[in-house]
Amino acid sequence: MTGNDSVVLRVAGRPVGRYVTRPELPARLSPRPYLHPVTTLAGTAVTELSPADHAHHLGVGVAVPDVEGFNFWGGRTYVRDRGPTELDNHGSQRHTAYHRREADGFTEELRWIAAPGELLRERRTVTATALTDGAWALDLAFALTNVSGRPLSLGSPATNGRPGAAYGGFFWRARKEDAAPDVFTVAAEGTDAVHGRTADWVALAGSAWSLVFAAAGEATRRDPWFVRTEEYPGVGSSLAYDARLPLPPGETAERRVVTVVADGRLGREEAAALVAKAVSP
Repeated sequence: MTGNDSVVLRVAGRPVGRYVTRPELPARLSPRPYLHPVTTLAGTAVTELSPADHAHHLGVGVAVPDVEGFNFWGGRTYVRDRGPTELDNHGSQRHTAYHRREADGFTEELRWIAAPGELLRERRTVTATALTDGAWALDLAFALTNVSGRPLSLGSPATNGRPGAAYGGFFWRARKEDAAPDVFTVAAEGTDAVHGRTADWVALAGSAWSLVFAAAGEATRRDPWFVRTEEYPGVGSSLAYDARLPLPPGETAERRVVTVVADGRLGREEAAALVAKAVSP
């Protein structure tokens, strides 16, 4: 661990991720805590921070492009019948306190704040666990509670009229290389066959690294996956795929994704075995 503004995650004594608690970022990037760099046990970075193609992609974290019209994703807002539009509607996630802070992870409280004030209160838990000599797991769970005192709903560009763009929730901006990573699940292969569908897990295999994203819990397993590999490599779990997610006052939405971070290129059987180990009770 370091300083007041970041936490270094360690597995078997080795640093594998840095969590930035209070980043100094422009308002249009929707400032929020993030994990970057995240690395394999051999030290290969598997995240990117503010890449040229999408400056608002911040490693690993939680981001929602539409919370009752406010942008907690960053960048332009997709407006029905207008397309991506620059709006002065960005919110920010503000770290309030750590309830647990150790070498293998933490639990923290965050406030999601926009022009009207605090809309959501989040409890986020991140844990790093050793799996094998060449793989570890990053467990990220979050609970979003509506504290605004009025009904809220969470949306995405897809629910605002852009088909296939149902990003929002857990999101991992992966390492960009000359060749796009392979993507597969236990039963499908290729972005077209995986994007927008549910699956217990989704794998990205790069040149010398693999990421396997596992949906943990019933609610998360019901969310389709958002997958990109050609323009940029990224994987998320869609909170608002084909309809807005209502969140009445005082109600909470909870999700959990466990990601296997491995050296080398995993095959289906290896990926499935590591997921079973990572999400076992």
